[in-house]
Amino acid sequence: MYSSRTFNRQALLSLLLGLGLSVLALAPAASAAESVDPAIEKKLRLRLGAPQIGLEVRSVEASQLPGLYRVGIVQGPTVYATENGDYFLVGDLYNVGVTGLVNLGEQQRSDDRKAAIAAVAEKDVIVFPAEGETRGKLTVFTDVSCFYCQKLHKEVPELNRRGVEVRYLAYPRQGIGSPGFRQLASAWCADDRQATLTAFKNREELEENVCPGNPVADQFALGQQIGVRGTPAIVTPSGEMIPGYKSADDLMAVLGLE
Repeated sequence: MYSSRTFNRQALLSLLLGLGLSVLALAPAASAAESVDPAIEKKLRLRLGAPQIGLEVRSVEASQLPGLYRVGIVQGPTVYATENGDYFLVGDLYNVGVTGLVNLGEQQRSDDRKAAIAAVAEKDVIVFPAEGETRGKLTVFTDVSCFYCQKLHKEVPELNRRGVEVRYLAYPRQGIGSPGFRQLASAWCADDRQATLTAFKNREELEENVCPGNPVADQFALGQQIGVRGTPAIVTPSGEMIPGYKSADDLMAVLGLE
């Protein structure tokens, strides 16, 4: 058993990320788009950010279940908290509908991913465009030293040939300042970003060129915010996130483009 007195912030975040509790609702009774009373938001931020808890609240939103609020934790998951912050649940909220269960938590995460990725400036994305008509798009959080990222990159020409645009964002698994970070930054700072990224993934020795203002740190933070925990992390146009390597054939099936 865990003692409430033994938690530090990192241990609590690790526990939250590892838990899989779920909440079931018979019907959605409130819109998650509803604005939250500023007094409630302030109370939740203060309560969960108290020294004995130590969490940093990123966002507070209404949930579909009356009396519970979706609270986004910095570098952690989204939890469902009571109005005064005395209790919270970790996991997904489900709607029990006439056609079956609807995972409202994953539905909201998909919407959040779509919005977050859409906000990334086009100039900060390394794009491998489709040949001919663009039939689909995939966004991939990548690291150059990751074996399965290297393997996935070998599928990109086939995806491009079949009409799929592959859009890369940086996610240095070992963190800011690591060798992977410097290599990713060098790719984003290169005159020919596609060729440089490909060369690093082919394990070629290239001189590092980390320029000021590169977007790698921001993209790493974005990945953490939307739930990336490893690479490659593939995000579809609908906001669904697919962890790990998939072949070109598998990805065409995911996109409904078989």
